[in-house]
Parts: sequence; structure tokens; C-alpha cells
Amino acid sequence: MAVQEHATTVKEFEAFIARPENANRLFELVNGEIVQKVPTQEHGIIAGNIITWLNMYLLDHPIGRAAVEARHRDPDDQYNDRLPDVSFVADMSRSVVREGAVPFIPDLAVEIKSPSDTLKEMSETATYYLTHGAKMVWLVYPDKRLVEVLTPTERLLLTEDDTLTGGDVLPGFAVAVRDVFRGV
Repeated sequence: MAVQEHATTVKEFEAFIARPENANRLFELVNGEIVQKVPTQEHGIIAGNIITWLNMYLLDHPIGRAAVEARHRDPDDQYNDRLPDVSFVADMSRSVVREGAVPFIPDLAVEIKSPSDTLKEMSETATYYLTHGAKMVWLVYPDKRLVEVLTPTERLLLTEDDTLTGGDVLPGFAVAVRDVFRGV
């Protein structure tokens, strides 16, 4: 007889991350499983590069907000509370969330592959974001120095010789892929 594991709900997850021993730790809820995120220096440098380029773009094009490690949740999904490495939300009419998860999936979600992430997990994460409202996902692969750009209708793999653009989500945004990896 198989023992069925209990899937953690968003409500249980909120209680878990509110515990004092979890105050300085990063977690996300993935299909009912609590997953701790442990970013590396390389990860932090790349996230810093991306958020810098996004914020420089947003200074001239104030069309939304970019954030690092901001939790997002689809209100209709009680088993996922995701923590994209970098996110962008275009709707400036929404209030900035000061406590808890943003109650919707960002327009752009960026995930940077950690050494423990599998390609399957990266792909599943992108699919989750796209099927729950994201318009674009950037998957960053530091070991190969590649960026994969996914939209609901397109999938592109960019090398250091290419330019990363924002498509319809970030019109006019462009940065050399090599600059995503600057300093690593």
C-alpha cells in the first residue's frame, strides 16, 4: 500500500515561513512541496546584473516595476507560491505588496539555474509561469552562459553573441547576453 504524502497548502506555507527559525531563509512552495532556495554568489551577481539592466530601462520607460526574490502566487492555486529570482510587473495601478506574496504571476519571470537545479525543473518552472499568466520567462544558464527566452508561442536560446530583448513585455529593452554574465 502506497502512503500518500500531504501536499502543503498556501495557508500552511505562510505559517511555515512565519516561524522565527525561518526568518532569514528563502522558501517557495512548488506543487505542494516546500523548497528552500540557497542562492550562490554567482547567482546573486547575475540577478544583480539583470535587475540593474531592467531598472535602467525603467528609468526611461516607467511602464512597471522590477523586483528581486519577490514571492508571487496565482490566487486560484493553493499549492504554489513561487519566488522568481527576478520579476517584472507591468501594471503600475496595482499597489506594491508590503507583506506576503504578490497575488498574481509576474509578466516576466527570470529564473537563474543553480547547480542543484535540473533542466527538467527549469522547464517545468517556465511552463508553470507561462500557464499561470506570465507573458515571458527568461531561464539563465550560468554554466553554459546561455539565456533561454520563452513566451506562450516562442522559445529562443541565446548565446553570449546575442542580444536579450524584452519583446512586447518590455518594448525597446535590449542588453547583450554577455552583459548578463558580467563579473562571473
